[in-house]
Amino acid sequence: MKTIAKFCSKRLILTIISLVLICSTLAGLYSCAVKVSAKDLMSDIKSGHPALRQTDDKFINSTADFSIELFQRSFTDKSNTLVSPLSVLLALSMTANGADGETLAEMEDVLGGGMGLPELNEYLRTYTNSLKSSKDSKLEIANSIWFRELEGFTVRKEFLQANADYYNAAAYGTPFDEETLKDINNWGKMKTDGMIDQILKEIPTDAMMYLINAVAFDAKWEEKYKKSDVRDWTFNNIDSTQSKVQMMNSTEEKYIETDDAVGFIKPYKNGDYSFVALKPKSSLSELIDSLDGKYFIDAVNKTQIIEVKAGIPKFTAEYENELNDELQDMGIKKAFDKYGNAEFGGISVDTPLYISKVFHKTYISVDENGTKAAAITLVQMNKATVVEAGKTVILDSPFVYAIIDNATGLPIFIGSVTDL
Repeated sequence: MKTIAKFCSKRLILTIISLVLICSTLAGLYSCAVKVSAKDLMSDIKSGHPALRQTDDKFINSTADFSIELFQRSFTDKSNTLVSPLSVLLALSMTANGADGETLAEMEDVLGGGMGLPELNEYLRTYTNSLKSSKDSKLEIANSIWFRELEGFTVRKEFLQANADYYNAAAYGTPFDEETLKDINNWGKMKTDGMIDQILKEIPTDAMMYLINAVAFDAKWEEKYKKSDVRDWTFNNIDSTQSKVQMMNSTEEKYIETDDAVGFIKPYKNGDYSFVALKPKSSLSELIDSLDGKYFIDAVNKTQIIEVKAGIPKFTAEYENELNDELQDMGIKKAFDKYGNAEFGGISVDTPLYISKVFHKTYISVDENGTKAAAITLVQMNKATVVEAGKTVILDSPFVYAIIDNATGLPIFIGSVTDL
């Protein structure tokens, strides 16, 4: 009996270990299935078969322009900068599906270079579907919409349907409580493979909706660095100080040279993605000022095939920024108007909304094995304050005036002016 019990005990332990391994594997393969306590609003909304539009020069050029301008406006020489233009573009395009009037026109102009939103939706659906993902070169994209369940606030089904069709967005109705905060942060952590573990510290009482995009990248170098390729080096910081770094040295074959920079391209495994480096011939600020979409695309496409002795420092960086000012400077203005001028009637018929915050957070790690990077873009929408049309009061005739105690409204001084 002891032998049988011992045998059963061993089999039980082996079974448990097997189940743990299976569950771990499935969790890796199906990390998109995030459990949340919120009400799933997509139970009766299925992604359809929307029209697709093959990516072409029109889409590539407009997206490159948006990407470079966003980077330029986010850049500061006070700290490292890292943005994911794709993440921001997807989050704002989802939001634009609920915009109309001048608000929509401004968003179309900035996000798609003037192309209509239906066209941009089709391009983005095709483009994101074309981005490859594999074991050694992984790219995952996820979108979700969260809104406060509140009497008098109804989200249009057409808005949810469009974002299901083109962005495969999940949608949740929640009370926007502590559990919701936990759910949103867990969603972001899962969708970025743990690289970004917090999107929100709190949910403001006036927040009505969040539209969130997550991008996770994890790729191995085509040629991994050997131990002998990594050497101690000195990095010259922008403030003229120096830092000790570990420089990863290799020989590449794609050389970049423009009027303002030299650089190289280093491929990741499977040939789907590459690391592009541009080193300014003069100053970093001058190089960034000279960039535009065409400049960048030409630099990448018109490389010289020549031996390049290349060095990349090992580094890890995190970045976060609220992009309200940058996006308004780019031309999206009415969407941020809190006084009832933002036009988002396509989201809700009964509650006026505006974009109160576009929060962007990124992470990158570059080492001997490859690169891991992640981005989260969160669009927070609040209930707008609707005010009546402005009035005019010019004290150009006799008037009464007072100096009051604000706590009670009682006048400390009160008087009149009859002539001046």
